[in-house]
Amino acid sequence: MTGHQEQLILAVNPGATSTKLAVYSGENEQWSEDVRHEADRKWSSSFEQFEWRLNLIREKLTQKAVDLKSLSAVVGRGGPIAPMPSGTYLVDQELVNAIKDGKVIADHPSLLGPPLALALATEGGCKAYTVDPVSVDEFEDATRITGLPQIERRSLSHALNIKAMAREASKRLEKPLEQLNLIVLHLGSGFTVAAQKQGRQVDSTDASASGPIAPTRTGSLPALDFAKLCFSGQYTMKDIKKMLVGEGGWKAHLGTDDIREIYKRIDDGDDRAALVLDATLLSVAKETAAMAAVLDGTIDAIVISGGVARSQRFVDSLVAKLDWLGGTRIVVPGENEMKALAGGALRVLDGEIQSTSMMSYVNKFQEVKS
Repeated sequence: MTGHQEQLILAVNPGATSTKLAVYSGENEQWSEDVRHEADRKWSSSFEQFEWRLNLIREKLTQKAVDLKSLSAVVGRGGPIAPMPSGTYLVDQELVNAIKDGKVIADHPSLLGPPLALALATEGGCKAYTVDPVSVDEFEDATRITGLPQIERRSLSHALNIKAMAREASKRLEKPLEQLNLIVLHLGSGFTVAAQKQGRQVDSTDASASGPIAPTRTGSLPALDFAKLCFSGQYTMKDIKKMLVGEGGWKAHLGTDDIREIYKRIDDGDDRAALVLDATLLSVAKETAAMAAVLDGTIDAIVISGGVARSQRFVDSLVAKLDWLGGTRIVVPGENEMKALAGGALRVLDGEIQSTSMMSYVNKFQEVKS
């Protein structure tokens, strides 16, 4: 087996307006960069961007003098593919075909992670993987039930970072993950609050449709009032989706998703900005308390991460609101997704875990869907 530090791993994380790239030698990042995209480019689907993004990545790797033949693995972020347990999954052509054909939960740029990884890994002569896609589903049965039999709660979350933060908490608490009850808060452009029960994500808010107010997302809304808005005749389905994800939350109220700008306004006497931020903190605290109920009040730690966690002022205010809940507080600022991707591939390369195909989950999802 190649030495741990000699394992070269390329991580690929496609987003709406950029593709993040990073090369790791073992656990150590050699470099990372955001490949920005043309803001005015229009696409009918995410997969339509595949060749275009692949060429942009190749150009960047050439600039960085990265020889694909030197890589031990390529790992791509996984999107809303199908409900499945947490883990590192092997990417093959069958999975890429399923993504291309739209046999997935929903369209999202993160779906390009596995196809891009496989294309680059094939050129390099190594294997491609994806780690903890957003559709990781370890919900308990009662978690799925809503007040309408036609609608079930679904598991869509920032699972990649959440699972990585759970492992980080295990390391810091010096206790096996299987013996811990954790609440993990991912605070990025969207927020996810998740209950991790002895290594399984048994409940979470939906990063695109429920949970707390977030920088670009509405979070949970009063159902009847939202239904009236949908049937007002003023909005198309596309408008509604954009309102919920992308233009909601802080963006809708304040015209910005930047926590630094909001605090500047507050310091300048903007009462509206202060009220919206107070409402955000309250909504996060309420969702955290709800996850405490899921864990029967037995909490080893509350882990706070994501880009907004870089704001010490926000974190201090949030921690104060959570003071009455049990457990340790662990704060890990930033998204940490690239390191989580590389780490998932590294655990396979080092023989700590086995990778499997996710096609059984994709096929099962299609059977249920049909």
